[in-house]
Formats: sequence, structure tokens, C-alpha cells
Amino acid sequence: MRSSIKTTWQKSTVLFVFASIIITLCSIAACFQTDNSNKESLQCGGCSFSRQTIIKTQYKKETEDYCPATNDLHIYEKTTVNRIDRLKNMAKIEAGTFTIGTNEPVFVADGEGPKQQIYLHSFYIDKMEVSNRDFAKFVSVTNYRTEAEKFGDSFVFEGLLDEKVRANVTLVVARAPWWLQVKDANWQQPEGPTSDIKNRMDHPVVHVSWNDAIAYCEWLGKRLPTEAEWEVACRGGLSDKLYPWGNNLIPNGRYRANTWQGDFPSNNTKEDKYESTSPVTEFPPNKYGLRNMIGNVWEWTFDWWTTETRTRGGPNNPSGPSRGTDKVKKGGSYLCHKSYCFRYRCAARSQNTPDTTAGNLGFRCALSA
Repeated sequence: MRSSIKTTWQKSTVLFVFASIIITLCSIAACFQTDNSNKESLQCGGCSFSRQTIIKTQYKKETEDYCPATNDLHIYEKTTVNRIDRLKNMAKIEAGTFTIGTNEPVFVADGEGPKQQIYLHSFYIDKMEVSNRDFAKFVSVTNYRTEAEKFGDSFVFEGLLDEKVRANVTLVVARAPWWLQVKDANWQQPEGPTSDIKNRMDHPVVHVSWNDAIAYCEWLGKRLPTEAEWEVACRGGLSDKLYPWGNNLIPNGRYRANTWQGDFPSNNTKEDKYESTSPVTEFPPNKYGLRNMIGNVWEWTFDWWTTETRTRGGPNNPSGPSRGTDKVKKGGSYLCHKSYCFRYRCAARSQNTPDTTAGNLGFRCALSA
């Protein structure tokens, strides 16, 4: 009898331990699961690289694990800042039913489609990208250090570097060798230690991670826009158009966004006048009064990246899945060219890990109405 009980207990213990291991492994897999869409996205190189996937063993993480998303969308909207002050230079998008996505995706695996109808409550969004001047005020008051400053480097397009800086570069992005890891590149030194922002105070702040953007928004009592809010704002009241003003990139021969002209990555003809970032006040606004919704710099959104369905959680005020490893970014940048990264479209999307920083990555803030 004792032997039978002992044997039964031993079997139960083994089964319990085995089941615990299986559950643990499943949990880990769920946290770090990626889909096949990344394969096509990564062909774009600089559109979706991250610190973890490029130079995985190079860094000691100074930030928490990003697998579980514990932050609620509105948790950052503190009321300590006067609401009238917060609304300065913001446009209000009235509540309503809108169309996002497209039935003619360029990058199918990115989850650009299908076209979907959603409902959004009223919200505000910055008319312009956060500038160096704006971010400098935040840093001056809070003594905040960006993740690029903590890591000691960031990623810069090789064509913007002087010979002295380029000579000291030892690591490049494998899938996009025009992206170089530059020591001491950060928001104040966009191209490394020989550069500065003295003449770029009205340009968008770059080399800011998703975490840095959240910190800035929280300081102002704001938040990042959801992907759905961002896309609705980008469209400017138009439905199913490529760009914020229609389907013609250069209407009447007039440039309305800062993208790459010429042959990427060797020759930028700068027909739009800019080789790198342009002032946040440059180029005409869309019908909502918003500037640079495409081109100039990629913009972080609140959502975790998924390609399963962009209205996960329902069509009312979608804000993406509750967890993930990458965050959604929208809009494309000054480095986007149709032959390389045709993502300067309202429906286009890409992703990066929350600690990724680069010379073409910025943001703007939003606020619930």
C-alpha cells in the first residue's frame, strides 16, 4: 500500500513539474512571438531594425523587459498641466467613423490592409512634430537622459557623416549597410560628436526611443497617439488616399513632404531642398492643419506591433494588442524612396523595439478630448 501511494505520488510530482515547464515555455513563446511579416519588413532594413536584433550582445539593458504592456493608453494624461496650455498648437479631431487601412497594400506582410471602418472619440494631436527646441525645454526642467545617451550610441545614415566620424565606425546594420552605429550620436549630436543642433532647433528631435517619447508626453500631461488616431489625423479628412492631400505625391510640381529624391542610397538630388530633416513648420498642412504627417521623420505611436488585425479589441477606439515586442511607427522619413522604402503613405506602417533610436525617428503627442 505504502509503495503504491509512493509510486502514485512520484508520478503526480513528475507530471506537475512537466506541466509547469510546458506552461512556462508557452508563456515565454507568447511574449516573444513574431510573425512572418517581419521577414518582408526587414528587407527595408532601416525601417525596422532594433538594438536587440543587430548588436544583441553589445549592450547591457538599462530598461525593463518590454514583453508585457502594463501601461494603459490614458495613464499618462496627468492633469497637473493647465489644459489650455496643453492644447496650444494642437488640432482637434472630432469623434466619428473613419476608414483606415487599404485594399491595395504595397507591403502585404506589414498588415497595411484591409480597409476597415472604425469609430474614434474626439482627440487632439500636435500640429507639428516635437522639435529640438521643445525637447530641450523638457530636458532643461527634468534633467532627462535619453536612451541613446545611456547606451552611448545611436544609428545614423552614412551619407550624413563626416569622414572623421565615419572612420571610427565599426558596426553597421547587416540588412542595410548605410545605417551605422555611431558613438555619442544622440538628440543633441545627431551625426555624432562633431555635430550639433544649434541651427536645427526647429527641426524634429531625433534619436528618441518610444520610452523617451512617452516620458516627454507624460511631462506635458499628454500621450502618444494610437496608430488609428495617427492614421485618421494623417488622412486629413480624406478617405482611401495615399497621402494627406491625395494620390499625387507632387501636385502641381510642388513638394509637400520631405522624402528622398534621386537614387537611394548614393545620390539625393534634394529637389525638396533637404538632405536630412526639415523644420517642423515646413511644407503645407493637411486639412486638419497638421504638417509633416508623412516624410521628415518616422513617428512613434502607442500601439504594440501586430499584423493580425489592426482593430484588435474591436472597431471602437482601437489601440492595438495588450503586449508585444515592437512598437508601431508611422509616416516614413527623409530617407524614404519609392524604390527602397515606399512607406511615406498614410496606410503604411513599420515597427521598432521601444528602446530603438535613429537619426530619422521622432514623434508628436496626442490628448483625449
